[in-house]
Amino acid sequence: MESTAHLRNLRMAPRKVAVVASLVRGKPVEAALNILKFTKRAAAVPVAKLIRSAVANATDQSKGQVDVDRLFVKTISVDQGASVRRFLARAMGRATPVKKKSSHVHVVLADESKSKKS
Repeated sequence: MESTAHLRNLRMAPRKVAVVASLVRGKPVEAALNILKFTKRAAAVPVAKLIRSAVANATDQSKGQVDVDRLFVKTISVDQGASVRRFLARAMGRATPVKKKSSHVHVVLADESKSKKS
């Protein structure tokens, strides 16, 4: 059984979020949450919250029949979202564009026993 969760318009650059996402890819949920708990990057907090949301989606979809200890992070991907465009004042009346990037994060959790049989 698979469950998904999406985090859209996270106001962090996708390059920074992708580093955190690669830490937990393929890991069991409990191990992934422990890794994120001790990761000193700002993106670790929203990614951990997203994984907990996917676990809640799994228990809700299966009406409590899924074993949470057997879930693992099957896929986690980070895409670029919309950029907010701002301008920074520079010398002699000029302006420099600043793009504040955002990210879309998608996570899929799968049950360990089901994936090994397939």
